[in-house]
Amino acid sequence: MRRVGILLAVLLAMSSALADDDGVPRRGASGLSVFASAGTIWADDGNSNFYSGRPGNANTIDRVLHSNSYGTRIWNDLKTAGLISSSVGSYNELMVVEYPDMYYRTSLQIGLGIRYDYESGFGWLLRFDLWRLQAIGAFNLSTETGAGIIGDRQYIRCGMLGKEDRINIDLALTRTVALGDNLCLELDLGLNLNNAKVRESLMEINGSTYSILDVWNGQSPDIGVGSYEYVNQGGLGLGVFMSGLVGYSIRGIGAVKAGYTCHHSKANLKGYDSWGWHHGLFVRFEINNFSFL
Repeated sequence: MRRVGILLAVLLAMSSALADDDGVPRRGASGLSVFASAGTIWADDGNSNFYSGRPGNANTIDRVLHSNSYGTRIWNDLKTAGLISSSVGSYNELMVVEYPDMYYRTSLQIGLGIRYDYESGFGWLLRFDLWRLQAIGAFNLSTETGAGIIGDRQYIRCGMLGKEDRINIDLALTRTVALGDNLCLELDLGLNLNNAKVRESLMEINGSTYSILDVWNGQSPDIGVGSYEYVNQGGLGLGVFMSGLVGYSIRGIGAVKAGYTCHHSKANLKGYDSWGWHHGLFVRFEINNFSFL
C-alpha cells in the first residue's frame, strides 16, 4: 500500500500540469481516443507455486493421490504401464519425493481502453487488460525407499500445470511528445487493480491428467463427484505500472504504437500474495477522431 500511496501522490502533483502550459500543441490530435492492444506478458514467478500441489496449498497432490478412487486408478495405471512392480502393494505406498518449482510461461495479454488527451500533451488513460497465464513444472513420484519403481531411476517424472486469468484495470496519467510530423513518444504512469481467477490446477501422471482443484471443500475426493460449488481461490490485488510507447500517427484516424509495460503489483492467490515485477511488449491501435469531445 505504501508503494501505491507514493505513486498516487506523484500523479496528483503532475495533474496540475494538465492545462496547456504555453499553447503549443505537442500531439497531432487531442480529445477522446479508444484503443485495442495485444502482446505478450512475462509474469513474475512469485505466485506460481500456488499451482505446485505442495502440502498446505489450497490444492494438493496428496489429497488426490491418496484418495481411494483416484489413488486406485493411478496405482492400476502405473502397474499396467509397467512403471511399478507388484511390490508396491497400494496407492498409499506412492509418495511425492520432490515437489515442483513452478514458473509462468510467456503468455498472452489483450486489452481495450479509452484515453483523453489535452493539447498540452498530458492526458488520462483507462485500460482493461486480460492476462491468460499458465504455470508449469514437474514433480517426482516414488515410494519411501524408491523400491518397486521399474527401471534404472528411482522415481517417475510427472507434470504440473496451472491455468489462471488475471484481469488488470490500469488508470494512468499520460504524457505524449511529438518526434516529427507523424511520430510520437508516450509515457504512462499509473495505478493497477487486478483480479486473479484460478481456472485449472492439474497434474499429469503417465499420460493421464488429474485435476487437483479442490471442489470437495477439503474432503477426500471421489471421481466424478463435486458436491460443493467451486469458489475462486484468487482475489483482488493492487499495484503500480509504467509504460513507454513509440507511435506512428495517421491524421484524422488514429495511431499505431508499439510499447513496453512494467507492472509492480501484488496478485492475490490463496496463500500466495507476493509483490512481483511483470514485463510486457504490446502493439496498440488507436482511433482518435473524437476531438468534438
